[in-house]
Order: sequence, then structure tokens, then C-alpha cells
Amino acid sequence: MKFLKKTYLGLILIFLYIPIVVLIIQSFNAGESRALWEGFSLHWYAELFQDERILNALYVTLSIAVLAMIVSTILGTLAAIGIHAMRKRPQAMMMTLTNLPNTMPDIVTGISLMLLFLFTRVERGYVTMLLAHITFDTPYVILSVLPKLKQMNRHTYEAALDLGATPLYALVHIIIPQCKQGIITGAMLAFTLSLDDFTISYFTTSPLVQNLSTLIYSATRTGIDPTLNALSALMFVALLVLLLIVNRRTAEEKAQ
Repeated sequence: MKFLKKTYLGLILIFLYIPIVVLIIQSFNAGESRALWEGFSLHWYAELFQDERILNALYVTLSIAVLAMIVSTILGTLAAIGIHAMRKRPQAMMMTLTNLPNTMPDIVTGISLMLLFLFTRVERGYVTMLLAHITFDTPYVILSVLPKLKQMNRHTYEAALDLGATPLYALVHIIIPQCKQGIITGAMLAFTLSLDDFTISYFTTSPLVQNLSTLIYSATRTGIDPTLNALSALMFVALLVLLLIVNRRTAEEKAQ
């Protein structure tokens, strides 16, 4: 029975990762053919960093991911502190509202935001994509910070106020340090999700402002450029490293 479980797990992993392995191998192929290996080369990686369109998309992707991470981390941390201070019934209602965006399909969120921008006559572009990323990142930060707040001794904050500390001083020096690990985990998760998003970005931006995921989608409709193999390989490695860091921090938090 154990052998069958391991075999089944192995087949699933092979099915999931063989296409990615093939893509990474093809990114080092000297030729343009995807069916014929013409030798090892870093040519497509060099071409990648000379392509102005890809570099612009990379700038949009990284800048939006960083800005969305910063804003959603601040909003999510403050929201988590507010939710933690609520009574049970309002807290349960807020937790339901927080979990709702995480359970909805991305396409529903993307279309909803697109309709909102159209209704308010806001021109879609960089700003609307940034607002969309902040919107779907913030709930993940809240859910990362709340467990650390629940582990904190509630009376520590009250004791600091009794000793003369202002609410802002107690927030910065008492609450934030004790939930720092949750804040960092939420920030890294927000950055990873923003970096990897396609569906919501597709509906909330214009063809003039593209991140890497929308650029790849547009390029594949006219034929696969070998530089996209190199780009996809680099994105996969970067996201894999970030996810491993997030998972490790999450495991360390659970162990504490």
C-alpha cells in the first residue's frame, strides 16, 4: 500500500514538473527549434536582457509587486490588529469578509474590478493594476498576521498604556515586534502573489501597460519566442525560491 502511494505521488509530481523541466532545458537550446536540440547556449538569456519590451514588462512587474507588498502589508497589519480587537460576532463577520476574496476565482475578482473601473470611468493602466494587486494581497497579509496576534498576551498592550505609553508608541514597540514574523510572511506572500498574477492583471490593465504574465500571454498568440523560455525559466526559479522561504517561515512559526 505504501508503495502504491509513493508511486501515485511520483506520477503526479512527474506530470506537474516534466513540462517545466522541458521548458528550462529548451531555454538553453542554441537553436530556435523546440523539437531539435542544437547545442547548449546562453544566447536566449542574453537576448532576453536586450529586449526593451521585456525589460519594460519586468520593471512594471517588480515595481507593482514591491508597491503592492508595501501598501498591502501596512493595510493588512492594521486591519488584523483592528479585527483582533473586535468582539466575537463582529470579528467572525470580518473574518468571513476577509476569507471571501481568497475563495473567489481570480477571474471573478478581475472582472469585478474591471467593471468597477469602467463604471467610475478610471482609465485602466499602471495605477488600476496596482490597486487591483493591493486589493487581493491585503487579505493574505491579514490572515498571516492574525495568528501571531492571537499568540500575543493582550494584557501587555494594556500594561504599556497604564505605564504612560501612547497608543502609537505601544503599537510600534509592543504589538509590531511580537507579530513581526507574521508581517514578514504576509509581505513575502503578497510579493509572490503579485509577481505571479495574470488573470486579475489582464482585466485591470491596458495593452499599453503589461507585466510579464500578460506579455507572455500576448506573445504566445503570435508564436513562442525562445526568449520567453528563458524568461519563464527565470520566473519559475525566482518564485520557487520565494515560496520556499515563505513555507520555511510558516513552518517555523507553527513550530513555535
